[in-house]
Amino acid sequence: MTEEKTTLEIIAPSVEEAVERGLDQLGLPRSAIEVEVLDTGSKGMFGLGGRQARVRLTFGHTELEPAVKLIPKKEALLTENIPQSKATISEGDDRPLKLATMVVSDLLERMKVRAKVSASFVPSEDGTESQTVMVDVQGNDLSILIGRRSETLNALQYITNLIVGKELDRWIPVLIDVQGYRTRRERQLRSMANKMADQVIQTGRPQVLEPMPANERRMIHIELRDHPDVKTESVGEDPNRKVTILPKK
Repeated sequence: MTEEKTTLEIIAPSVEEAVERGLDQLGLPRSAIEVEVLDTGSKGMFGLGGRQARVRLTFGHTELEPAVKLIPKKEALLTENIPQSKATISEGDDRPLKLATMVVSDLLERMKVRAKVSASFVPSEDGTESQTVMVDVQGNDLSILIGRRSETLNALQYITNLIVGKELDRWIPVLIDVQGYRTRRERQLRSMANKMADQVIQTGRPQVLEPMPANERRMIHIELRDHPDVKTESVGEDPNRKVTILPKK
């Protein structure tokens, strides 16, 4: 099978954060993408006139194969019940919402999972004017859709992004939340980040957190990026990549 390539450009305060944001949106490990740094950014003088970093992430559609094993009948998913026309998204166009809702609903139906699916636009987190589609999934006992370290949820989100992007002929980031899991997990991670930062300050020694997917590591980095006494680094290789919190020297 010929591998098709898709690219995604991300803007963020630093190159590392831009990459983390991209991995978060794609639900992919670092090893699955190629990174091209378009602009390393600049802090400017006295905090003025700075530029944000900009990176281009490239990934192949064949990366879908490992993730799609979680969801049956892949060939049918890519062809059935999905409009084949291409469109440019304009203000007031709700087609991305309808398409994302339909795709996720179809995937869940094929997984024999009963749930209510809705979608809405939320502001993009990458500093651009583009919008992100947030898909909310509600129902009873949907833990099967989350999986260990959010693996199932990330796979579902990745497949949805591929289909929606292909049918709209442009990249529209799609985030999927199941019964508020991402919101709860974000609160837990932010709380843990601050507790670990306090330990670093008290002991003067680095603290290494548990392995996390890219989107969760990004939350730790964002929570502590303006901390006056500690800094964060990601170390290791996926799926065991971890965040280390270190004292600032």
